[in-house]
Amino acid sequence: MTVSFIVPAHNEEQLLGRTLNAIAVASRALGERTQVIVADDASTDRTAAVAREHDAFVVSVNRRQIAAARNAGASAATGEMLVFVDADTIVDAAVVRAAVEAMRGGAVGGGSTVRFDGRLPLYGRVLAAVTVPLYRAIRLASPCFLFCTRDAFRATGGWDERLFAAEEIAMSQALRRYGRFAILRDSVTTSGRKLRTYSARELLGTLLRLTLSAPASVRTRDGLDVWYGERRPDPDSGG
Repeated sequence: MTVSFIVPAHNEEQLLGRTLNAIAVASRALGERTQVIVADDASTDRTAAVAREHDAFVVSVNRRQIAAARNAGASAATGEMLVFVDADTIVDAAVVRAAVEAMRGGAVGGGSTVRFDGRLPLYGRVLAAVTVPLYRAIRLASPCFLFCTRDAFRATGGWDERLFAAEEIAMSQALRRYGRFAILRDSVTTSGRKLRTYSARELLGTLLRLTLSAPASVRTRDGLDVWYGERRPDPDSGG
């Protein structure tokens, strides 16, 4: 059985290498056939070159949409199991093995607990302390790590390309309707750069607006600079 790792990326030359290194280490420990696909979505830096330097297969996308990039990567995947990992997220052998075992045990998909790297501002620590347990309690995959079987991916229609944000919520809900959805106790580590480079007013204001005006507000890229704006320098990690 083959496990396909799908990594959507836009201008991620600084962090992509460590993500792919972590996937390679986890893959060797897993002892399964694996495939790594980077869906390079309109990057203007060395994202594609970094991916190839790490022996990843590169799919070129020009959509500037996270859902579309993930779907493009999945279309090129040959594995019976799909693991979606964001380009700024580190997995280890334990979480990858747990995901594979969950799918072998009958789960159609799932997610994991998430930790943020680096030093976070106070509001970031509070937000993480609230949202991470909340996602687990209501059985949603985090935005940076989701896995599913190929059959479940096809049956649910994949990532909803009408959405420019909150697509992990829609995907989690679709998979839960299809079958058993597992939230692992194991965790992944994702970059805390958004919490460091956006103020509490900017980030919390965006989240509040999305909550109050969804679904219309997540069906356009407008106002979603946290995800689609020019990336700000991260003083903590260089990302």
